[in-house]
Amino acid sequence: MATLQELILTPEKMPHLVADTQALVDNELSNKGITATPLKAAYKAVTAFAPGYYQEAITAIIPGVAYQLQPYWADFLSSGGSAFGDYLAKRGPEASESLLAVTDDMAAKSGRAAVVKAYQLVRGGAGKNIETALPALGALVQKYATS
Repeated sequence: MATLQELILTPEKMPHLVADTQALVDNELSNKGITATPLKAAYKAVTAFAPGYYQEAITAIIPGVAYQLQPYWADFLSSGGSAFGDYLAKRGPEASESLLAVTDDMAAKSGRAAVVKAYQLVRGGAGKNIETALPALGALVQKYATS
């Protein structure tokens, strides 16, 4: 059986996956209320002070996300589930911490002080924001893994 990485990280799918992931992040941010002000400020800082970094970061993060989601994907398939987004949502805190391991690692290795500072400002509440995005993220992953 192919891994999630083998299914979604193909040269044909990656450009579309990056674009759809960017749209997912943009949509999630636009739907956040006042409580997401620090997150929106961090996003604005990253896109303003590091042009092109946002798309580079998404491109760089996708392989780590696929790696972190692989155990969930394998369990989802063996359980006979129909919607990967629902599966992830039921494991919200655990799944979000798995995904945050990817961004934590990226922040630790980043040489861009503004990006690291912005990340540190939002890291504490990031888990809850990721949890709310899990249904959409799971649907996106399933779309590319099954196409």
